[in-house]
Formats: sequence, C-alpha cells, structure tokens
Amino acid sequence: MNLTVVGTGYVGLVTGTCFSEMGNQVTCIDIDQSKIDKLKQGIIPIYEPGLEKMVLRNHDKGFLNFSTNLEEGLENAQVVFIAVGTPMGEDGSADLKYVLDVAKTLGELMTKPIIVVDKSTVPVGTADKVRDTIQHELDKRNIDIEFDVVSNPEFLKEGAAIQDFMKPDRIVVGAEKDSSFDVMKELYAPFTHNHDRMICMDVRSAEMTKYVANAMLATKISFMNEVANICELVGADVNQVRIGIGSDSRIGYSFIYPGSGYGGSCFPKDVKALQKIAEDKGYHADLIQSVEKVNDRQKMVIANKVVQRFGADLKGTTFAIWGLAFKPETDDMREAPAIYIIKDLIQRGAKVKAYDPKAMHEAQSFYLKDNDVQYYDSKYQTLQEADAMILLTEWKEFRSPDFEELKTQMKTPVIFDGRNQYSNLNLEEKGFEYYQIGKK
Repeated sequence: MNLTVVGTGYVGLVTGTCFSEMGNQVTCIDIDQSKIDKLKQGIIPIYEPGLEKMVLRNHDKGFLNFSTNLEEGLENAQVVFIAVGTPMGEDGSADLKYVLDVAKTLGELMTKPIIVVDKSTVPVGTADKVRDTIQHELDKRNIDIEFDVVSNPEFLKEGAAIQDFMKPDRIVVGAEKDSSFDVMKELYAPFTHNHDRMICMDVRSAEMTKYVANAMLATKISFMNEVANICELVGADVNQVRIGIGSDSRIGYSFIYPGSGYGGSCFPKDVKALQKIAEDKGYHADLIQSVEKVNDRQKMVIANKVVQRFGADLKGTTFAIWGLAFKPETDDMREAPAIYIIKDLIQRGAKVKAYDPKAMHEAQSFYLKDNDVQYYDSKYQTLQEADAMILLTEWKEFRSPDFEELKTQMKTPVIFDGRNQYSNLNLEEKGFEYYQIGKK
C-alpha cells in the first residue's frame, strides 16, 4: 500500500518506518528541511531502540523515503497519516494548529480519493474539524473528491515503540465508513497475523480512548506515590505493600511502582488535556486534577529528603546524579523529575555532577542549558568527592553497581533512590545511608 506520513517526530517516524518494514511504500513528510536532509543521510533525530537500523534498512531498500514536498507525497498515496505535534496550550488544551495546517494543505493539494488518519493525540471532535477544513478547501477549488477521516491513536511506549508497533496489544480505529475500516484492517493485517487485535469503534470514542488510557496509567502512578508518602508517615514499607496489592489480579503489578513521578511527552500533556476537555463541557474532573497535583508534588520528594539530610543551604555540597531521562531507553527529558530536582539543588548552592546513557545532550542543549551542571562519560566518574548519589532513572546499568566503588569514590556513602531500585539490598548493612520513596 502507498502511504504518506506527515510529521517525522517520534510518532511519525516510528509509524512510517514500521509500515515500510512490512513492505508498504512510505513517504515521510516534514517541513523541516534540515531534519529531512539528516534522515536521508541516516541521521536519526531521536533515540529509540531498534529504530535506526530499521530506518536505514528500509531507506536503502527504497521502501521508506523522506521529503518536504507534500504534493509529491500525495501523488500515489492511498492513506495519509497526520502525525504532527499537538503541543499543550497555555490553558492546558491540545494546540491543533499543526494538525489543521496539514488538513488545509491536503484540501488544497489532493487530486484523488484518500483516507486521512489522525495519528496525533487529539481532543474529541478533532476528526470533525479536520474533515471540515479539508472540505472547505475543496469547496474553494469547486471540486468534489471523496475522502474520509479516521482516528487511529498511537499507544507507543518510549523505549519500546518498535516492539509496541510490530506486536501491538490493540489497534484502535474509529471511522464512519465500512470501506475505511476495511482499508485499515488490510493495512494492519501483517501486525495482527496471529490474533486480531483491531478494535473498531466510532471516531469520537477512538479519540477519547487515547486520553483515557494515559490518564488511567498516570492515575495508578500518582495513587501509588500517594500511598508511598502515607506509608512513610505511618512506618509501613511501600515496597511490601506494593507486592501485597499487586498479587490481586484485579490490580496487577503494572504502574504501581513508587518513584519520583511521571514525565515525558504524553502523560503530563494528556492529563491536562483531559481536564480541559471536561472543563469545556462544564464538568470539573476532580480525580484527574488530583493526579496532576500529586505528580507535581512527587517530583520534589527526593529534593526534600536531601534538604532534610543536608539542610536548606547546600553550599559546599556535591551531588552525583544518575539518570536524566524521564524513563530508561529514551533520551526524552520532557517533564523529567531530574529537571526539577537538579534546579532545586543548584538554587540552594549545590554542585551537580550528572550522567545518563542517552539524555545528556538533551540536558546540555535545552532542558538544563542555563544551569551549572557538570556531565561525565560514566556513572562512576560522577562520584568523586560527592556527598551523595541520587538515582533518578532506572537504567539497566544502574541496577547492580559496584557498591564498594561507590564508597571508595564518595565523600560520604549516602544514596537517595528516586526509583526504589535498591530497596531490597539492605544497603544500610553495607555501610550506606539509604533514602528511598515511601519508607523512612
């Protein structure tokens, strides 16, 4: 099938690449000439395990192409995916400017029937706006071309996006026409060969499903972090409580690990957007608003523990930060707890030395560029003369460090564990002061 994907960000590039892997002819479009030139050279703008090799392989085979020319991209396209950004507006709503800009251009350029697929995370009712925008441009041209607008939200986890796309647990498709469902079923057939995972529904329900899924996962995280804070106050161990409740099949173990809060491009933005969707309809979403409040507070729990241990004035102290990305297997630092914790430590006068396997360039060039942070090539290099080590991202290479090396390098053997990675290792018996989430 001939496909065009508009937008070469995280969702667009993964979508286009995975479809090309199954033999489809895919053209990825972006208005950023520099990004397109780099993609043609095999330079990938994001880190995602397995993505670079797949892009290079399919580009070399001619299945995956990159261009800034949408008109050329539409020449043979049967399906056009809109995968541009929907940044959060000042009021918390999703900004549809880029989505509707694409819709307008499609209406100006299309010459034959196509199916337009909203892949970007968009509010309920966006498909109607996209349809109206395209139709308005067709009316201005005084031509009648058949098209349909389909909602097909993505459910990709950063760090596991390729696996999620190639072996999805569900594919949600919202459409009005049976013919559109048929095309989408054909397109996704290679990904559901062993089991039909496609869930067909109306367009608005599909749009809503994406927001509800992310809000539900964010709710589990905030709930467990709230419980962790209560456990600490009453003298319970949240790690044992987690095991106790997770064994209930109705609850399960996923997303009930206490930590320093969620971040990334999806949960913070989508939780706010869902609040705004409710607000626009006159409904106050108390629970969803609380999820956000708990998360904002949780990002500072480790910083508060540092202050309790070392005092509010941190002049003369040095902290080794292990992990900057909001989660492992990505370089994404959007809304990462590390940003807030590091800025607080520096504001209090501390010296910060940081290491992350993938996210240091992001920190240096954008998220922490105006902050005095020293970056190192290995986790152990950050430890020299450090008053404490603070773990903020659960990368695999942090799971089993040489604790004797930590004690040798550090000024004082103090660990603040923002992800409770070492909660079962009895570090106190190894001579460490150990501080974690949800336990004194």
